[in-house]
Amino acid sequence: MRHGRFESMVLAPRPHTLAHVFNVPQALKRLVIGKAMRSEELGETLLPKRLALPIFASDPLSSVAYATQEILLVLTVGGTAFLYLTPWVAAGVVALMVVVVASYRQVVHAYPSGGGSYEVVSKNLGPNSGLVVAASLLVDYVMTVAVSVASGVDNTISALPSLADYRVPLAVGCVALLMAMNLRGVRESGKAFATPTYLFIGGMLLMIITGLIRVALGDSPVAESAAFGIEPEDGKDTLAGLGLVLLGLRAFASGCTALTGVEAISNGVPAFRKPKSKNAATTMAVMGLTAIVMFVGVTALALISKVHYVDNACQLTGISGDCSTYTQQTVIAQLAAAIFGGNDSILFYLIQAATALVLILAANTAFNGFPLLASILAEHRYLPRQLHTRGDRLAFSNGIIALAVVAGVLLWAYKADVTSLIHLYILGVFTSFTLSQIGMVKHWNRTLETETDPSVRNAAQRSRVINGFGACVTALVLVIVLMTKFTEGAWLAVVSAIVLWVMMRGIRRHYDAVAAELTVDDPHAESVRPAKVHGIVLVSKLHKPTLRALGYAQAFRPDTLEALTVDVEKDSTDELKAQWDEFDVQVPLKVLDSPFREITKPVVGYVRSIRRTSPRDAVAVFIPEYVVGHWWEHLLHNQSALWLKSRLLFTPGVMVISVPWQLSSAPRADHPARRAPGSVRRGEPARAKDVPEPENV
Repeated sequence: MRHGRFESMVLAPRPHTLAHVFNVPQALKRLVIGKAMRSEELGETLLPKRLALPIFASDPLSSVAYATQEILLVLTVGGTAFLYLTPWVAAGVVALMVVVVASYRQVVHAYPSGGGSYEVVSKNLGPNSGLVVAASLLVDYVMTVAVSVASGVDNTISALPSLADYRVPLAVGCVALLMAMNLRGVRESGKAFATPTYLFIGGMLLMIITGLIRVALGDSPVAESAAFGIEPEDGKDTLAGLGLVLLGLRAFASGCTALTGVEAISNGVPAFRKPKSKNAATTMAVMGLTAIVMFVGVTALALISKVHYVDNACQLTGISGDCSTYTQQTVIAQLAAAIFGGNDSILFYLIQAATALVLILAANTAFNGFPLLASILAEHRYLPRQLHTRGDRLAFSNGIIALAVVAGVLLWAYKADVTSLIHLYILGVFTSFTLSQIGMVKHWNRTLETETDPSVRNAAQRSRVINGFGACVTALVLVIVLMTKFTEGAWLAVVSAIVLWVMMRGIRRHYDAVAAELTVDDPHAESVRPAKVHGIVLVSKLHKPTLRALGYAQAFRPDTLEALTVDVEKDSTDELKAQWDEFDVQVPLKVLDSPFREITKPVVGYVRSIRRTSPRDAVAVFIPEYVVGHWWEHLLHNQSALWLKSRLLFTPGVMVISVPWQLSSAPRADHPARRAPGSVRRGEPARAKDVPEPENV
């Protein structure tokens, strides 16, 4: 450090006086997240089933809004020739959902601590496999937020096309709103999101029932796109044999987006009221049944009303105008318009509003699952410990903020386009499904090895069959997803999961190494006192902060004590020596020569020379520091002490001690020191500001 002395290091002030009463950042924080909660109030944040359902199940419930659409997108590559496969593909998705929900109900009972798939796999297949699941789920939670918000914005634009130019700001704003609501706590977010979720369920059921009643009365609804033909892609209309099977499997894999978020309840068991496992399992069953009913209803009505939905609007024939500017309405929008009498009906707008809201709120599943999983990983030392810390509202605030930031960047990078983002989706969730169910098979095998009760053995055998079948099916879906979506963007999700896995392994190695290094083997050997303590007070000028630092250093009673300054400017050094003699300071002053006007290097070199001469001794360096109250004052004071600290802290056997001096001119400083300690004893006169005003009698 050149051209200056270690005058002071500016410390961050805390508000006081009037600024403490009205602190703008603190007021905004309280406005957004509410008042802080005590740790013992954690029990008050536990969820009843009616709030847990919209919090943890909004993702799988909302996925019915686009699962059918994803199936149609795949099958219409051959025109209308292969739409007859839709019921079979949908039946396969429903069967898989039944198996997965049944499997995770068992996970909830067997592993109620909230680890979900990660805990199942870690305990049964080993920690490395558990990390694979954790990395996959963390990536998938990010994708859940991005896809759900982008899809919700899509549905909003379907109802209000004029908002199309604001797609990205709308999506990022929704993520920010979700983050703010979740920072208020799990229970608060549940109350806020319950109404839209139940409104969506009610609206969808109303639409399905109304549509089926119309079919029963012979007045089947007809979608607007039913009048359009579909031009098949080149050579895709004559698929047969293996090609047809692969097309059906690809459609099945796309339809399996309906299963995203199913595992979130198993990760959130600790958030339920007691009995936790029972309530979580009941909520999962309700979620599964509701999602299946809505998915089957939407798919059936889409076929009855002849909804045509393609990847590229130019595949449609019979549309008027330029196909490149034609905007397709979502499947849900087409059904609502066909069933409720057009795009201008109140119920159409109600369905669109509820769908858009629940799709955006579906990201809330990830905002609960991601922080919980990250907290468990942090507790196991695979992620930074800050992710295990609860915030003011007893939520895992750091995890919530991290998820929002990453998802926001992803939406900005992909311009909030669902088609681009969907290829990165569901890969992680099926990785966790597959490994989790393999882990559960091993869990039941271990149970059967020791269990003798016939009823328990029969239940375990049934569960093993369910989990084994589920593992086979989800593994098949995982392979299909990799084959069909890897080159279309899924490779990025794979790479992200691998990078995250490597990073978590590295974090664990670091924490293990630190723990091993800090472990006390011999308390007597580790607590040996240094032979001597050498005290050094850094001095730039002889003023009150320097005298306070000298006084504090003497109070420590080191074996030796000296003041240390650096001769940067000869006149200033001579003036300091003269003042030292004039005030008869009893601590010897040592002057270090600095021909190149450096401060840090001579001081660090001198301190290290003491350590080299006496390795068993310790050196205590006292640094006087100013405390200021305004941000602009940071620019007016030399920061030499900061550099000195950063260098000295890396020197073994050296302790750096800050001696703060609160400037009375800084009204925002915390308890400004109007007078130095001992001023009364020394007979210093009190200033007017220090004399208290007389009380009224």
